[in-house]
Amino acid sequence: MPFLPRLDDDRGDVPGWVLITLMTAGLVIIIWGLAGPALGAVFQQAIERVTGF
Repeated sequence: MPFLPRLDDDRGDVPGWVLITLMTAGLVIIIWGLAGPALGAVFQQAIERVTGF
């Protein structure tokens, strides 16, 4: 049976996982770059409201 040696192979799809990891890191960097200043402003407003009393 030609499929039996492939069932015993535990290496997985390393290039696929590397690609997924790099793409996820890239998305996080892009989203952080775009939303970071807005989230910082929201956090600053929240702190000012809490300490303003």
